[in-house]
Amino acid sequence: MTGYTAPPLPDAEARQICTDCGLSRMKLSKSCGMACQFIKPDYPEMERVVQGRARRPDELFFGPVISMHKAALDKPAEGAQWTGITTRLAQKLLETGTVDAVLTVGPHPNDKWRPQPIIVTDPAAMPIARGMRMGYAPLLSLLEPAAAAGHKRIVVIGIPCQVYALRRIEKELGFEAIFVIGTPCSDNTTTENFHTFLGTLSAKPETITYLEFRADYHVEIRFEDGTSQDIPFLKLKLSELPDDFFPLSCKTCVDYTNVLSDITVGYMAGEGEQWILVRNARGQGMLDGIKGEMRLDQIGTAGNRRGPVKGFLSNTERAAGGLPLRQMPNFMRGLMAWLMPKIGPRGLEFAKARVEMKAIETVLHLRRQHPKRVKNMIPEHIWDLTAPYDLTPQPDERQDDQAPPKDSLAVK
Repeated sequence: MTGYTAPPLPDAEARQICTDCGLSRMKLSKSCGMACQFIKPDYPEMERVVQGRARRPDELFFGPVISMHKAALDKPAEGAQWTGITTRLAQKLLETGTVDAVLTVGPHPNDKWRPQPIIVTDPAAMPIARGMRMGYAPLLSLLEPAAAAGHKRIVVIGIPCQVYALRRIEKELGFEAIFVIGTPCSDNTTTENFHTFLGTLSAKPETITYLEFRADYHVEIRFEDGTSQDIPFLKLKLSELPDDFFPLSCKTCVDYTNVLSDITVGYMAGEGEQWILVRNARGQGMLDGIKGEMRLDQIGTAGNRRGPVKGFLSNTERAAGGLPLRQMPNFMRGLMAWLMPKIGPRGLEFAKARVEMKAIETVLHLRRQHPKRVKNMIPEHIWDLTAPYDLTPQPDERQDDQAPPKDSLAVK
């Protein structure tokens, strides 16, 4: 297929806590200290720069938003992870000439699960980007070859750590316009580790063509022969994975919902469909471009997240302390797998639970492995998220320029 290129990538520089966003491979690599989400992020300032304001009290969980929707394309795209909204947004911008190129990832020629950064210039080539990849993808390293190729207006489809670094260096890049489509992200791992995980799901992992963690507490896998299987979360063999399966960077991510994107497309609050968070006028313009091809509905909410989040806190405290996780008796797993989709948090409550879990995970793992980094890596709103669970900052754990606020952001 023509219409896209995969430029050769420079070597990455070694970093202590790093997801290889690609910045260290650029001529701007010295900007990592200022631009990296895992050194000293300044989300209030960057939200003001990108979105025109910092998050309001009612935006504590998901960041600045002008509208949220449950959504699905009328005609689901073949090979898409859900219905293909993310890919279609970028494709439409190419079709209309709004942009010259899309910076995204496709499958590596040697491994369909390994992400390969690519520059797409032909709308007909966008389907190559459909589907899920697992592994580090130095997406930002494409910025320099994109500029060298003469592209002036681009789309970047990225995860939070990539988008934060992009926004920090955006003004130095020289593009006329950068449209940012963000996807939520909480946990990544190496492609090799991901293959190990696939091996716990099937006796023939090489035949798996699709995998998705769904909001109904199941993992869906599909196979080359057209069959599929739904596995309850509680029956996953996660305890068999090595301790370092998820890197510390992903265990300490403070931006699950990609708050610096123009539009975020995920699924956690979608109740079986996709979840769209429009963050600014540029994001609204992108959504308007494909509105005639999709249905938009109100986001729902149900259940109570407090119990599951408290259970996660307890298990994470043990894991971060090097203690074995408490395992549910096997005879209970089937019952709970049946109950959770019915009584567990759903819709917005499910998404809020995930955001709180990520905040808790960040605090506990940093305290154990890098206590001196806590005050610089944890923004103030993370402490607001963990406060209802009695996880509060010690005197030396707040950022130097972050005095305790007079009125904490309200948790609802």
